Order: sequence, then C-alpha cells, then structure tokens
Amino acid sequence: MRASLIQVAVNDDKATESVNARRERVSSLVRAEAGAADLVVLPELWTTGAFAYELFSEEAEPLEGPTFEAMAKAARDAEVWLHAGAIPERDPEGPLYNTSLVFSPDGELAATYRKIHRFGFDKGEAVLMGAGEELVTVRLPETVAGVTTCYDLRFPELYRGLVDRGAETLIVSAGWPERRRSHWTLLAQARAVENQAFVLACASAGTHAGVPQAGHSIVVDPWGAVLAEAGAGEEVLRVEFDPAKVGVTREQFPALKDRQLGLAAPTRRA
Repeated sequence: MRASLIQVAVNDDKATESVNARRERVSSLVRAEAGAADLVVLPELWTTGAFAYELFSEEAEPLEGPTFEAMAKAARDAEVWLHAGAIPERDPEGPLYNTSLVFSPDGELAATYRKIHRFGFDKGEAVLMGAGEELVTVRLPETVAGVTTCYDLRFPELYRGLVDRGAETLIVSAGWPERRRSHWTLLAQARAVENQAFVLACASAGTHAGVPQAGHSIVVDPWGAVLAEAGAGEEVLRVEFDPAKVGVTREQFPALKDRQLGLAAPTRRA
C-alpha cells in the first residue's frame, strides 16, 4: 500500500495566505499524488492552524462546507483515499468540534471523527470545542484504519479500543508543537509497538499563533521501526508498506492475546 503524508506548512497570517488560498493549494497537493498513492493524509486544522484559537469560530464551517467540497473533489480527481485532516466544524445544534474527514476515491465521505481528547487544559481547544464520543475505524481495501487526532496520541486506551474494533493501521493527524517533538516521535513508536500496528502520523509545519510546529511526520511499522520521517518544513512524505505485516507480527509475537484489561466504548465503523 502506498501512502503520502502531506506535511502542510500553515501560517495563520491571512495577509500571507488566506484560508481559501490554502484550500486551493492543498487541493493541488492532493491531486499531485494521483498515481503515486493509495492513501493521502493531511495534518490537523490546516485551514486555520492548530494553535490559532481566535480563528476557530471565525473560520468554523458546517460539515459539508467549503473544505468538505474541496477535499471531496481532490480525492475524486486523484482517485485516492483521503484523510483530509481536521476542520473546525460548526454544529448548528451544538458547539464547535475538531472534526476529521475521510473520503473514498470516488469523493464520497467515508467517515468523520470528532476529536475525543481536546488540548489546552483550561484554555484553547479544551474550552472552545466540544469533545467527540465515538471511536472511528474505516475499512480500506487492504487494511482497517483507526482515525485519531494529535493530543489523542497521549492516550493509549483509545488506540487499544481501535485495535479491539479491528484497526491494523493507526492514522494520526496533528498540529504538534516543536518544543515537544521528542514526545511526538516516542509516542508514535510506542502506539505502533504496543498495538502491533502501522502508525501513519502526519503533522503540520510552519508557525501557528507564534507556536512553531514540529513537522517530522512519521510512519512506523508494527515492530516500532521508522519506515520514513519528514523534516521540519513543508514536504510530502511517501512510503510503501505491506498491511499484511500486521497479521504476521501479531502471530509471531502474540502479545495482544495476553491482555487482561479491555476497553469498552461506543463504536462506529464506516
């Protein structure tokens, strides 16, 4: 399976690049992966910047808003599965949500995921956005993918829950700060090893509201080996991996069969 992680550089200064201009640019980046990828992954909140809290409400959009439309068309044009990162979603009957969108190669919405773990403690996303409640997996032709976002990476029980629901590949869309980049790499490898799964973790580059972003998107195999890692700036990280390795690894080293504690949570499979 071929995956492309597009490490979008986001500058939240609208004088430098408007949100509409960024949508067009990112759509072009997705289309450029036609023939090169089966799956394309984008970072979290690339329309606004993950730390540009003041823009969340201003740029929030309905689920089927301009980003939805642009990404659906880009997925269809490129004929790829597209994890279109996450948008600030405005629910007409509720709060804002940090919502991931996944599209099939025909441009149809395959899944949505509202981020469960909101970052910020008593400020920022934690108070501006509502919390999701459902674990989400998506059945791709060659693997079952679990959908997660940024701060989720620090909560291993979420990933065990996804594995219980069949996940073999764990996707992380993120806007991770440079000052904690060592945690990003460590946690991505830990989630891969403990769940014997591939981890595809796509982060943003640039600076969000004065917060330098880590970049360094990473792909990790079920043994924790790093298959590919990006640098700090905008780039496309391309990797080819064999989803069948998950089953082989779990058979060769059946640690998951020795689990004594489980995780129960509402579930939805697309």
